[in-house]
Amino acid sequence: MKPIVEIDHVSFKYEKEWVVKDVNLSIHSGQFLGLVGPNGSGKSTLIKLMLGLVKPDQGSIQLFGQPLKKFQNWQEIGFVSQKANSFNSGFPATVLEVVRSGLVSRLGTLKFFNRQHEKKAMEALKTVEMEEFAQANIGELSGGQQQRVFIARALVSDPSLVILDEPTVGVDSKHVTDFYDLLGKLNKEQGITLLMVTHDIGTITEHATHVVCMNKTVHFHGASEEYKEFSDEDLNRLYGHSVQQLTHNHSHDEVNGR
Repeated sequence: MKPIVEIDHVSFKYEKEWVVKDVNLSIHSGQFLGLVGPNGSGKSTLIKLMLGLVKPDQGSIQLFGQPLKKFQNWQEIGFVSQKANSFNSGFPATVLEVVRSGLVSRLGTLKFFNRQHEKKAMEALKTVEMEEFAQANIGELSGGQQQRVFIARALVSDPSLVILDEPTVGVDSKHVTDFYDLLGKLNKEQGITLLMVTHDIGTITEHATHVVCMNKTVHFHGASEEYKEFSDEDLNRLYGHSVQQLTHNHSHDEVNGR
């Protein structure tokens, strides 16, 4: 089966420094990929390249069988960013309005939301178990609840692929497990392909089907079970510095992969 994302020998540099170097990566439908690597390894830049926000200096990218420069059906891709670092929690919008905003590209010539749009938004909220908060102000929710809302916003256009860029940043550790459980449910029960950038090395290997370890180039791409077999020495070699695999514990506020 042809991959839904195909990255072929892609390189990108800021000024004279290569941030992404000769990356080859294929993502197939139904996978849940965890993209891990040290700070400055090019993970977020690779996401920007996939979304067409920056252009590669070398190589090519295909989305759903089409060259990136020709790809138009962006409703197929949902995106969840590091909300905690970028979202103004004082923004005067209800949860329903935030989710419904994910349908802006579907508005007709009158540019008004209709009952069908509201129904879609409520369905997305139900998927992430947040429908009871539809009329609450987004700023009144906890970090974990807000991230569920932003996942609902990404889901409202019925995407085939959802990309999450360190979505657990700012989320209390006690809610992180629930968050991962939700992602696993979306992947296994709804068949949504997920690509998640994360530092939570231990936790992502318990939930993702595959792991991509990147440090400017891809050093490992394979099944999570295979990645779990790596020793600390193997990980140190891949990351280029000392790293430990930690897992979330309900009784401790530990962050994985520090």
